[in-house]
Amino acid sequence: QVQLVESGGGSVQAGGSLRLSCAASGYAHNNYCMAWFRQAPGKEREGVASIDSVGQTFYGDSVKGRFTISQDNANSILYLQMNSLKPEDSAIYYCAAKEGWCSWGERAYNYWGQGTQVTVSS
Repeated sequence: QVQLVESGGGSVQAGGSLRLSCAASGYAHNNYCMAWFRQAPGKEREGVASIDSVGQTFYGDSVKGRFTISQDNANSILYLQMNSLKPEDSAIYYCAAKEGWCSWGERAYNYWGQGTQVTVSS
């Protein structure tokens, strides 16, 4: 059974940094994509960043240059380093996984974590 468990959320002032982690277990596909999505109150869930099994990374336009996605394959941990945070980055951040190549469509992702709250104050 696949489990994704996020951690690292919290409250920070604008301009600050946070690093989110997602511990994955029970996932055994060689060709996969791991991604971070976020959902703010009253808004649709949006893709933030993704990384595939060969290490290619993809970013949403609003976070390019500020966020970095990476993975520790040995320990099955996905990270999202978030720098220069803005109030509009406030949301619940979700870790997700799917077989095959990365895409931004959330319906393509089979597995989801429970989410972790990020709050950025001005």
